[in-house]
Amino acid sequence: MAESKQSAEAAASDVHKKIKAAFDAFDHQLNSTVDVREISTIVYSLGCFPTLADLHNFIAEVEEDQTGYVHFDKFLPAMTKVLLENRFPPIPEERVLQAFEVLDKEKKGYLESEELTKYLTQEGDVFNQAEMDEMLLAFADPETNRIHYNDIIYQLTIDPDK
Repeated sequence: MAESKQSAEAAASDVHKKIKAAFDAFDHQLNSTVDVREISTIVYSLGCFPTLADLHNFIAEVEEDQTGYVHFDKFLPAMTKVLLENRFPPIPEERVLQAFEVLDKEKKGYLESEELTKYLTQEGDVFNQAEMDEMLLAFADPETNRIHYNDIIYQLTIDPDK
């Protein structure tokens, strides 16, 4: 019994470290607070992919009284629970690959930034320009401005066998 409690505590400690590192990357003022608009990026960086509705509900849970900011002390327990419960799991790899292949009509193995921006800002759960800029900064090749989707799929997905 004591061993399982220790392993659960070790798992929680690892989760807390990951959450703190992700949060700290956006705590530009070094005051344990981030802009609420950064929460989606932090959540995604932790391997969680909620629906837009789930993300809005999560933000409502952690935002400091409609101030536009989220304090780490409120974010940590909520995000820990999300991660330990695997509440917002990534999408299986084959589904993400299929989605990219549908958009890549010429089967080039990449999408131009402009193409992806068009699709993601005009169809479905649309991204705003700031979200699009963050995504392109993270995924587009800075020299060619292309998104080579086979290179980034592992960051967006899980292996269902693990």
